[in-house]
Formats: sequence, structure tokens, C-alpha cells
Amino acid sequence: LAAKLAEAGVKILGTPPDVIDLAEDRDRFNGMMETLGVPMPSSGMAVTVGEALYAAEKIGYPVMVRPSYVLGGRGMEVVHDGEMLKTYMGLAAGVTPERPILIDKFLEDAIEAEADALSDGKEVFVPAVMEHIEQAGIHSGDSACVIPPVSIPAEHVETIYNYTARIAKELGVVGLMNMQYAIAGGKVYVLEANPRASRTVPIVSKVCGIEMASIATRVMMGQMISAHNLRRNDIPHYGVKEAVLPFSMFPEVDPILGPEMRSTGEVLGMAEEFGLAFFKAEEAANQTLPFGGNVLISVSNREAEVIDTARRFQELGFGIYATEGTREFLNKNGVGSKPVNKLHESRPNILDLIANKDIQLIINTPIGKKSQHDDSYIRKAAVKHKLPYITTLAAAKAAVNGIADKKSKETAIYSLQEYHAAIRV
Repeated sequence: LAAKLAEAGVKILGTPPDVIDLAEDRDRFNGMMETLGVPMPSSGMAVTVGEALYAAEKIGYPVMVRPSYVLGGRGMEVVHDGEMLKTYMGLAAGVTPERPILIDKFLEDAIEAEADALSDGKEVFVPAVMEHIEQAGIHSGDSACVIPPVSIPAEHVETIYNYTARIAKELGVVGLMNMQYAIAGGKVYVLEANPRASRTVPIVSKVCGIEMASIATRVMMGQMISAHNLRRNDIPHYGVKEAVLPFSMFPEVDPILGPEMRSTGEVLGMAEEFGLAFFKAEEAANQTLPFGGNVLISVSNREAEVIDTARRFQELGFGIYATEGTREFLNKNGVGSKPVNKLHESRPNILDLIANKDIQLIINTPIGKKSQHDDSYIRKAAVKHKLPYITTLAAAKAAVNGIADKKSKETAIYSLQEYHAAIRV
């Protein structure tokens, strides 16, 4: 399209059409990041199974694999070993030297963040950094996220501002750009550089009180960013974006989230406290969190975060049901919980409790590749019976904070204009 416009004499002032976008230019992009001193996860490319196995062994499992051309994370998958990689390569279609499979180191337990930027090619303005509530591995379109960040250290936030500005200038971006980052081991890594508008632009605009699309259009028509008198402000409220998921229309589909995007829309909750903003966003996404009753907890990663979250639910008056392994872990750490049987065990089981409305909230994370029994029926039952369900520990922590804020504080209603006026005070 860009070539045809150029042939027709149409002058393009936006992002140059030769910005790195193709698999064969990946080395050039990696070299650019190395020159800028911006770290990226180790990566490679493969056409054959042998090449894929060699690259993955060199990078180190787990790895994220994807086709060369991806929209909405289609075909992306986290691969944990050689057998999974062989299966993935066997199912991959249209792989050629011009369209190889891309392989990247998957940063486990990383915090993801992103930033949208305005650039005129010389000056760059980044209004805010968004922190993903779910950890790395969930597509950005499906992950809840919050402005301003709630757990990212200030030094990492500044690093993200700095990297975003430097990369936009180096790429010669004119207009909008979206950057995706992961924070692991005390270091900020670049995951993606997207020289285009992102679905998060309206969210950033509303939370920060800046008309990003309008300004970007003027910049692409030749205005400089300096003409708009932009400045980064401290945001005195929180904005939480939550994905709207279509699983109620597909009750037989496991509603687990992953690298492939499944959302069909998104909503925004704003409040003076993070927890309350999260509660509002969940309510808008038809996942209204309960004020009481029982919480079912069945998780694969039995960590301190599970203990803290369960304890907070108990402090708020909730009863706790837990499956065998989770219950043993909670009880050992001083959190009392009632036992519940899985589907393959004796009755009454989890489905009985859900059908009898004895459960008001479900926290169920994936059970892992080698587990004998599949827990997807728990999540499917939640969808069928219209129960709010949570599939990550980070979201469970945000949920209990949201319930606590909603129960303890009166909800003030403000217009968007009032939120924006408070920014300028």
C-alpha cells in the first residue's frame, strides 16, 4: 500500500514503511537494540524441527514460539520442552525461509508493562506507563492493566520512559508507537516495538486527560510535538483496563488465558484507590466480585501469595474451600479451609458445590503440563453458572483488594472531566 501511494505521488509523513517488521529484519532490530544498550530476551528463528530444537536448547526453556506474522497473538505458545516444540512445529503451517518460526526466551514470573508514545521523529512524549496485572505470558489484549503502576519500582518506570523515547527516535516514528516490556531479575527487557496505534491509546487518553489520537494525526500532518505543550503529570487516581471475554457464548471452551488473544472488547474502571478501580472494571466486564460467601481456591503454584490472598479473604468474612494439595498448603501455613473433592473423586464434588450455589468466587490456575487430571471443567462450570472466576494469582490479589476497598469505602461518582481537572491542580 505504501509503495502504491508513493508511486501515485502521495507524500507519507507517518512512520516510514520500511520500519522493521519482517522476520528477515530481526537481526537488524536486535543489533539496533544492542547499539542502544536496550536488553531483549534471547531469540532465534527456525524453519525445520531440528533448527527449532537447536535454537530452543541454546536459548533455554521455556520459550515463546510464534509465526513470523501474528495478529492478536494467533499461533503463539509457551513451550516447556522438546516434545512440546516438536508438536508445535508439526502443526505449524506455511513455514518457509521467508516465514520462519520465531523463538524467544520466555521470562517466567516477570511483570509486563507497556507504554504508548507520541513522536514527531525528533521529540517523543510518553504520557504514562501501564502495568499489567497478570504476569508475563498473557496476551496484552487479555490482561488487566493499571495506570499508574502499583508495584513497579520508580527506577524501572523511568527506564521504560527512557527506552521508549530512544527507540521511537531511532526508528524515526512519526505518530503513535506502542512498546511492550517485561521486568525480570531487576532488569527491564523489550518484548515488542510496534510503530503504530494500539488498542490502549483510548485508555491512556481517558486516564491521563490527553487526546492522543488527535495530536498524533496533527503530528503526522507536519506539526511538531512542541506545539502541543505536553507534559507528564502525576495521576492522582487509578485507571484499570479489563478485557471483556466471550466465554459465556462458548461454554465448552476452557476460559484460561494465554499468549493468544481471546478478548472481544475492554472496559475501564477509574477511582482514587487501585482496588476500587479494579472492582469497577470487573463489574463493567460482567465479573462482579462478591461481598461474602465462599471462595474456592485450587492453584498450581503454592506460594506465599496464595497464603496472603486466602488470609485476606478470611479477614473479609469469606469461607475458604480448597482442593487437597492447596488445602494442605494453606492449613500448614495457618489458613483454615474446608476440603472439596474434584470431579474424579467422591461426591459431593466441586460441580455439586457450584450447582448448589455454595461457591461465590473461583480462583483456579492451570494445573500444569504433567498433571493426571484436567481442571478446565472447574472454569467451564464457573462460566456456565455465571460465577466470577480468576485464573492468575496476581488477579486474585487485585480482586481481594478491590472487595476490601468496596466494602470499606463509599464510592464517589466523578465525571471524566472531574478526573481530568484534578490532574491539572
